[in-house]
Amino acid sequence: MNPTRTRRSAPRRPFARRAVAIIAGLATASLALSGCLYSMIPDTTAAPSATTSLAPDTTGIAADLLPYYEQTLTWTSCNGTFDCTTVRAPLDWTDPSKGDISLAVIRHRATGSTVLGSLLTNPGGPGASGIALVRDSLSFAVGNALQQKYDVIGFDPRGVGESTAVRCLDSSAMDKYLYGIPQGTRGSADWTAGLLAAHKNFADACEANSDGILPYITTDNSARDMDLLRGVLGDPKLNYLGYSYGTFLGATYAKLFPERVGRMVLDGALDPSISSTDVSTIQAIGFESALRAYMADCLTTSNCPFSGSVDEAMTDLGTLLASYDRTPVATSDGRMVGADTLTTAIVAALYSQDSWPYLTTALSDALQGNAEVALQLADFYNSRENGAYTDNSTEAFRAYNCMDYPRDTTQAEKDASDAKIAAEAPTIAPYWSGPDPCDVWPYQPTGVREKITADGAAPIVVIGTTNDPATPYEWSVALADQLSSGVLITRVGEGHTGYNKGNSCVDSAVESYFIDGTVPQNGLRCE
Repeated sequence: MNPTRTRRSAPRRPFARRAVAIIAGLATASLALSGCLYSMIPDTTAAPSATTSLAPDTTGIAADLLPYYEQTLTWTSCNGTFDCTTVRAPLDWTDPSKGDISLAVIRHRATGSTVLGSLLTNPGGPGASGIALVRDSLSFAVGNALQQKYDVIGFDPRGVGESTAVRCLDSSAMDKYLYGIPQGTRGSADWTAGLLAAHKNFADACEANSDGILPYITTDNSARDMDLLRGVLGDPKLNYLGYSYGTFLGATYAKLFPERVGRMVLDGALDPSISSTDVSTIQAIGFESALRAYMADCLTTSNCPFSGSVDEAMTDLGTLLASYDRTPVATSDGRMVGADTLTTAIVAALYSQDSWPYLTTALSDALQGNAEVALQLADFYNSRENGAYTDNSTEAFRAYNCMDYPRDTTQAEKDASDAKIAAEAPTIAPYWSGPDPCDVWPYQPTGVREKITADGAAPIVVIGTTNDPATPYEWSVALADQLSSGVLITRVGEGHTGYNKGNSCVDSAVESYFIDGTVPQNGLRCE
């Protein structure tokens, strides 16, 4: 999602683990991105041996919710190595009489002889598909040790993918919304009015095409859905591995059901207590820091299109962005690449250090007036392939954030945010801020921003990576500190999230906790 389109719908959409894995896996392949960028990682695990579930766990469930918790799941084989089912959930957890939604669930059965239960996963977003995470990239979702001990569960949260989903624009209209060149000079009244009109058109389409679900697409409701999944799977406690936004979902679950928390790991955390404006500010600075780290590395290579010091190279990159802002570049499919789309391409490549070679190619070409690779990176970020959108992550991202974040930022706070971003993220600052799309969302937010303590929960492990651009390290520190039972693991390095990224210290601590219940040392630092 382009920065100018999202004044405070932060954080910027963290990639699903599947997506990061694909880019990382391709980083050593040909830098001709067409086609191969969307290849799926093959799965080599054996087919499940059965399609059964344990008896539902209904302990402590209110009488009016028992019909949901007591439902019997019908599993069918899907994609060769998995089971799939659909779970019925109330649209409104406070009033089940308002009707039902469906939640799509996928299961990879444990490969070992001793099974510890279910391990629910969430890849982030909000809006990323948990079905796709497990189906397409199981080994990037969880390591082999966890696959042996747990039935790995992926699910599409309400509003997402194969579950009852938010629907908005068709592909052609989505192209215009995400890639169109705004009218007027950046920051002018015409420019602002044009973007607000586009946001309003998008919001109206979501309302018209989503069958009344928009006011119920909230993290609070999704956390309650997750407890339903725990219950119908027959697990007395929730074992959970959440990435990025999935940490907020997990923390919200712990706030609502602390006594039902089993073994929980939250990787690449959000701070649930800070405002949308603060989220946007901190994240902008995080991406600028990651961009500088990329640039420092680029300058050591023979094919880097920049030269001089990091500061000089960043200035040159700023000049490139400004040139695309003044004069967008046409691509082979007729779309124009302006500074917004070029910024999206840059952001897309900063989620994983392994994808930096793509960024070098994109920027080298862009300096020569060729924006094809940059456009492919932006398409990858926006889940666009062969002229169509492969998921509804953009739509769900907007729906969740507009309902989760209160609209209480003052103009003085916005001005202070803009000044801080300009001072500490000068390269991307001109393309980061714009009118808030949630100002024209058809429903008022119901979420709150507050510290989450989850008193009474079992130990909750929080992983933070020191130069994570999407969920900056300070957020993981803050969440671990807020949680009464929080335990912090620090991964020293680049990129988004820490587990299953090649750091044996992190991986061993996480897997020992899930498998043996060994709580890591609080403050463990993994170089």
